[in-house]
Amino acid sequence: MIRTVHVDGSPAAVTNLTDALRPALSGTGPAVLPLPPALRSHSAVAQAPQQHCGSEVTGGGAGGGGVVVATSGSSGAARLVVLSAAALRASAAATAVRLGGAAHWLLALPAEHVAGVQVIVRALLAGAPPAVQDLRGGFRPADFAATAATLPPTGRRHTSLVPTQLARLLDAGGAALEALCGFDAVLVGGAALDDTLRSRARGAGVRVVTTYGMSETAGGCVYDGVPLDGVTVDLEADGRIVLGGPTLAEGYLGGPPFGGRFRSGDLGRWRAGRLEVLGRADDMIVTGGENVAPAAVERVLAAQPGIRGACVVGVPDPEWGQAVVAAVVAGAGRPGDDVLRAAVRAALGRAAVPRRLVDVDRIPLRGVGKPDRSAVARLVTVTSEPNHPHG
Repeated sequence: MIRTVHVDGSPAAVTNLTDALRPALSGTGPAVLPLPPALRSHSAVAQAPQQHCGSEVTGGGAGGGGVVVATSGSSGAARLVVLSAAALRASAAATAVRLGGAAHWLLALPAEHVAGVQVIVRALLAGAPPAVQDLRGGFRPADFAATAATLPPTGRRHTSLVPTQLARLLDAGGAALEALCGFDAVLVGGAALDDTLRSRARGAGVRVVTTYGMSETAGGCVYDGVPLDGVTVDLEADGRIVLGGPTLAEGYLGGPPFGGRFRSGDLGRWRAGRLEVLGRADDMIVTGGENVAPAAVERVLAAQPGIRGACVVGVPDPEWGQAVVAAVVAGAGRPGDDVLRAAVRAALGRAAVPRRLVDVDRIPLRGVGKPDRSAVARLVTVTSEPNHPHG
């Protein structure tokens, strides 16, 4: 059976989860399902403790489930991913090799997400539980700095963040930034990290490592575009990313096994031997018969001075099928719309040029920092202006 552990962002809840994970990782205890308040009434999750996960409930081998993680896509439908103890250990071991050895970890992510679980797993396998930031009041840079100060004074230090947290720490400066710069590696994943934020962080002395992965791969399995040892990355003819290797989940609870390969919903390409993730296949915008990757447009917009963030969506258009529309978070010296459109046109061509740019206070997010494109689409509308959507 599956052991449910309630988590609420508090260090005490993480301690309970850590205690449950120890036997789950060794194969002597049941699989663990971290459960936040928001999912406790969800029917699929409520039934999970009565189900078996894989051929063994407590085992640590290929058929055993060490952790069950609730994940959801843009539709919000919960799916329960079964990760064996072996997959969790393989991921943690490969991470240690890539980052230069065992380290003390700081947990600043929700413990119910796979990235949070993996911080705990990596810390346990390195010999000590992580330092835990209290997230009940949200993520606060001052609390991050205070938590970092509790780590042992010697040895390597690692943490894992989402881009929004990284930006807040950089904005805060002072003790928060000093603490961040004290880590030997800062994994950043959960959502795309734009070039401007990455350059800003590295310019400030932060040792950023960009990660790509998902619950189905035990979290990040590609670091700075290079797969972890043992991880396989294949691209289908249309660019769809297919992942495999020892970190892969068994499957979804109650569903068929993955069979060693997971066909993701992401598109990618190889550039100079590194994987570049272009975005979700179902986010692709088709305008006038041309395919436009929203993530590519967002990178161009976010790289412009005076733009602090961007999210690009396709909205229905009677003539072109879909029109490209961008929500942007403006900072000081925001360029005019014509300047932004010209930058996109120069980098990506006419089809990618946003027909409309809408200023917003913030980009709506879901999960651990992914843009909520459905919410953004509701914020923006197609105007009746006669501009050709291809600029």
